[in-house]
Amino acid sequence: MAPVVVAERLTKHYGRRRGVEDVSFEAGAGEVLGLLGPNGSGKTTILRILTGYLNPSSGRARVAGFDVVAQGLKARRRIGYVPEDAPLYANMRVDEFLAFMGRLKGLDARQLDRAVDRSCTRLSLDEVRRLAIGKLSRGYRQRAMIAQALLGDPDLLILDEPTNGLDPRQIIEVRELIRSLSARHTVLVTSHILSEIERVATRVAILLDGRLLAVRSLAQGASPRLRLRVRNGSPESVRAILGAVPGVTSVAPATPVGEGVHDFVVQVEAPAAAEALAGAVTAGGFGLLEMTEARTDLEALFLDLTGRAAA
Repeated sequence: MAPVVVAERLTKHYGRRRGVEDVSFEAGAGEVLGLLGPNGSGKTTILRILTGYLNPSSGRARVAGFDVVAQGLKARRRIGYVPEDAPLYANMRVDEFLAFMGRLKGLDARQLDRAVDRSCTRLSLDEVRRLAIGKLSRGYRQRAMIAQALLGDPDLLILDEPTNGLDPRQIIEVRELIRSLSARHTVLVTSHILSEIERVATRVAILLDGRLLAVRSLAQGASPRLRLRVRNGSPESVRAILGAVPGVTSVAPATPVGEGVHDFVVQVEAPAAAEALAGAVTAGGFGLLEMTEARTDLEALFLDLTGRAAA
């Protein structure tokens, strides 16, 4: 199956300033591809090229097989776009706004009502669809923006910093929503926060100063890892105690710290196992010096790549 998104050596300069330089990547059907990088790394520039807001200085991009410059209108019809901090019409009701956006997308009257109803249901907006957008919480406003992006059932859904400014509960809801949307759409999502990409993406493209450093697969659903530093006892006895705790799937020794102090990386089914681990260590007569979340592989990769690139 042909990729939904193909970027080939995309380059964009703003005068003498580099926006992106020689960036190439692909995204397949049903994939969530995360663009990860600090502010100013080129993420939004790439999205604006894909959506036709900007023309590249060189290189080319295709969406659903259509060139975003030479066949711009056809490409844009295959895209649903949620820009960062997108402006909304505060005096419009949610259903009015969606109907307005649907007409802009070219949906006829027969399609429009069904499309609005479907988007409201998918985004859990039915109970607020008759309310003015200005009266909605930020989380519901974000859902309304995603709902308009889904009108017309696009091949590609683009989300620029979708959790920016949301509270913790809303962030969790948006993460779950993104994962569910990948069942029917290719999703391209950007963030400068590593944990946000790690929780929703199947692959990640790491950017720095407009350059693509790497594209890597992410293992979704990986179990949390905890790093424990324990005093007293032999490594074998401590490891046996940790391994017997319910919810622990593996225990591996980490780099030795010193005589009488042992480090372990413990894979658990859920973060809630941390309390049981602490109790088991103290009940076994050992001293728990420290317990932290172990650094993820993506975090280590990101720091390594950006550190080497900066050097």
